[in-house]
Amino acid sequence: MPSSFNDAIIEEFRANGGRVGGPFEGGDLLLLTTTGARSGREHTVPLGYVRDGADLLVVGSAGGSDRHPAWYRNLLAHPMVRVEIGAETYGAIAVPAEGARREALFTKAVEAAPGYADYQKQTSRTIPVVMLQRSEPEADAPPPADLAGKLLEVHTWLRSQLQHVRAEADAYFSDRERGGPGAPPALGLQLRQHCLAFCESLKFHHTSEDDHLFPALESHHPRLREALARLREEHVTVARIQAELLALLEGVSTADPERFRAELKRMSEELQAHLDYEEESLLPALAEIPLPPAPA
Repeated sequence: MPSSFNDAIIEEFRANGGRVGGPFEGGDLLLLTTTGARSGREHTVPLGYVRDGADLLVVGSAGGSDRHPAWYRNLLAHPMVRVEIGAETYGAIAVPAEGARREALFTKAVEAAPGYADYQKQTSRTIPVVMLQRSEPEADAPPPADLAGKLLEVHTWLRSQLQHVRAEADAYFSDRERGGPGAPPALGLQLRQHCLAFCESLKFHHTSEDDHLFPALESHHPRLREALARLREEHVTVARIQAELLALLEGVSTADPERFRAELKRMSEELQAHLDYEEESLLPALAEIPLPPAPA
């Protein structure tokens, strides 16, 4: 869709709590914001969606074009996306479905919007079906009362995501072994997207701490300087391990399962120790800072 057309829909959507008129009136519509694969800039597009349990499904039909839509190429590079649905906005991980799962979800999407089947007939490419998996607490969940609670919320998500990646790695390699030589595993993209999402989130978290949180704590709590210096050093170590893991991920289809699992285990252990030490060192000071911050 032309940018000016999209812009008008986006403006109407945001002005009316997710409701729009014209050809989309009464339809299930969301706004998806991705990060440009090359530019690094945010891009927002309106898309129809189908519910699948807790996930939302979006279809990369591009009107039956022979090229994937730009938003799909963006989320392959940067799986962390933002979803606006109704009056709610939240972060999500974008995971394209593969194999039999993709076929089942595409059938479900066609049942809701038969036009997708027509688009698939117009192109030889397999039209992607993307699962948008929420990465933030539900809107009705009570927000953290202080920065200590916020840090624990972030750490809990990072720990759960790392466990998820390890479980998917085991499932991926088991799937590869069952498939025999040359058989494409059905979990490759899923593992890749969750690995990238975890690494992107961890990098953002550590960068925010280095640039904002740690200098503020150092200024108000000089006694924490030694702990903060250690945490900064550990950030460098974790970043190096992340880079090694991402390099390993590029060759996941031929990667040695034991080496991949060993890298993941090493990273898990170092990260867990880092998070534990950070909580032990910083939570008492962060518990003194309310959210939202008290007026000056």
